[in-house]
Amino acid sequence: QVQLVESGGGWVQTGGSLRLSCEAFRGTFSTYYMGWFRQAPGKEREFVATISWRAGVTNSADSVAGRFTISRDNPRNTLYLDMTSLKPEDTAVYYCAARDGFWSGSSGPSNEKDYHYWGQGTQVTVSL
Repeated sequence: QVQLVESGGGWVQTGGSLRLSCEAFRGTFSTYYMGWFRQAPGKEREFVATISWRAGVTNSADSVAGRFTISRDNPRNTLYLDMTSLKPEDTAVYYCAARDGFWSGSSGPSNEKDYHYWGQGTQVTVSL
């Protein structure tokens, strides 16, 4: 069973930047589609970004496009999310997720039901 551990969350002012990391333990990280999701208080969890196993395909939500960048380092079994120009509406618990299995779509999976493993989440708070 894959274990995913997020880190890098914290408090930041509007316009600031943060880098989230997600390290995978056990499993074969380099074969997984990976994704980031987030859940704000009182809201459903929503898709943020996804990346294919060789990083050839990336996709992100319209709300973060141009501000957030997903990347991965397969030898280090680590997924990243570089967040810039942060806004108060980016405040949420951020989760990384892994998909174990083939994905045939032209863009990466953006539905949480398409992922099999989840981390515990890391809080990001953006203040005015």
